[in-house]
Amino acid sequence: MPRSVPPPAWVIARRRAIGDRIRAARLAAGYTQEQIALRIPMDRATYIRIEQGHSAALVDSLILIADAIGVPLAELVE
Repeated sequence: MPRSVPPPAWVIARRRAIGDRIRAARLAAGYTQEQIALRIPMDRATYIRIEQGHSAALVDSLILIADAIGVPLAELVE
């Protein structure tokens, strides 16, 4: 169900910061977006939206992403 009210700006900023940390961890591990999406499995477009901070990720998705990259979840969401 879509939200009737968009999230506050600070929430969007934190979502983007999480996406930036996901991207940095993925690049440091030497993976492409496609490789991570396939390992989860998740549609590549959905993964890209999470990494870019355009989409709110479920906790389960963040756990899967952290595991696929090989980093602790806390590193991505601190």
